Parts: sequence; C-alpha cells; structure tokens
Amino acid sequence: MNLARWLSRAARALPVLGALLAPAPHALAAAGAQPPALVVLGDSLSAGYGIRVEDGWVALLERRLAAQGYGYRVVNASVSGETSAGGLARLPHVLDRQRPAIVIVELGGNDGLRGLPVAELRRNLAALVARSRAAGARVLLVGTHLPVNLGPRYNEQYAGVFTAVAAAEHVALVPSLLEGIAPEEQNFQADHLHPAARVQPQLLETVWRGLLPLLGPPPRGRSS
Repeated sequence: MNLARWLSRAARALPVLGALLAPAPHALAAAGAQPPALVVLGDSLSAGYGIRVEDGWVALLERRLAAQGYGYRVVNASVSGETSAGGLARLPHVLDRQRPAIVIVELGGNDGLRGLPVAELRRNLAALVARSRAAGARVLLVGTHLPVNLGPRYNEQYAGVFTAVAAAEHVALVPSLLEGIAPEEQNFQADHLHPAARVQPQLLETVWRGLLPLLGPPPRGRSS
C-alpha cells in the first residue's frame, strides 16, 4: 500500500477511534475535567416563561441527570419568542462557546404562531440539526402543537415538518413537547399557550423518552 492511500485510510479511522477512546461524561466529571454540555436551544416553552425557572422542565432535566450520575452540564440557551431563524442565527455562538455533546432543538412554535412559511421552518430546522451534528453533537429534535384556530391545513403541514426533518437528517424526534397535556386548558397558564408549573414534570418525561437513547447507559450502579 502506498503512503498516500495509507494516510487517507488512517485519517478516516481517526474520528471512529476517537469516539471509542473518549471517556464517558461521568468519567470526565469524576476526573475533575469540565463535563460536556447538553444544550437546550428553545423558545419560551423551554425558557420557563411565566413560571420559576427552577420549576421548568429544563431545570428538572438537569436535576435528574445529576441524580442519576450522568456527567453533563445543562445549558439552557432558550429565549422566549425565539423563532427557528433566530435560533439558527444564535447557533454558531452557542456551539463555539459550549462545544456541546448533545443539542436539544425545541424551536418552531413561534414560526407557527406567526404563520411563517412551513418551507422556511423546514430549512431552518434542517440547518440547526446539520450544523449541530457537524460540530460533533448528538441531536434531539422536539416539536410542539399549535392552537387549533390556525386552521387544520396549516397545522397538518406544520406538524409534518418535524417528522420530515428528523427522517431526512436521521436524528431522534419527540413529535410534540406538549404530548398528553394539550389542549386541556387546566394544564396551561392564563394565556392558554404556556404550560403551567405543575405539568413541567410531564414535559420532562416526554423529552426524557427521546433523550435517553442519546445518553447511553447510566453509570454503573445507577438505573434510569
């Protein structure tokens, strides 16, 4: 085998070898190194709008990961009112600053509420996923419900975007963060859009089911 061919094969093998040799997140934490980040890039549903931040599902996720020994630091990069375009504009800074191992993308609700083109939402979500993966992160895409008054045709097209992007980009999907709580009014704040504090644990369970395969097995002696 000539030198050029050998070097080419070696270069292709390096990422795989690095992944195999990389220590688990909890091992890094135990060694005193900064644990890898799990970033939540979302809108008001993840930012904890209208409730105490510590009661939101992202804060509950952070506490569960710590209790089960997963060595991730949770970074909530969610902004109330954020659209998929806004999240995409912020993404390079978030990736550069946090260098996350996992990115949870929970965006698109404000696109829908504003009636923005579904094709634009799909492009933005695909770019969010692709750029996160290119930075070395595993990605969980999280969709959401829209109010029924936006019309069945738009709602159907909107819901289909998340499934289509997840399939095209080969990433994990939670079809709706609001699964099991919408459209019951008692589960929402007075604006009928934002989940109440008491249902945040249910939101966590919905996300957890999609996230768990990305986390891998819990540390020895722990159970999920």
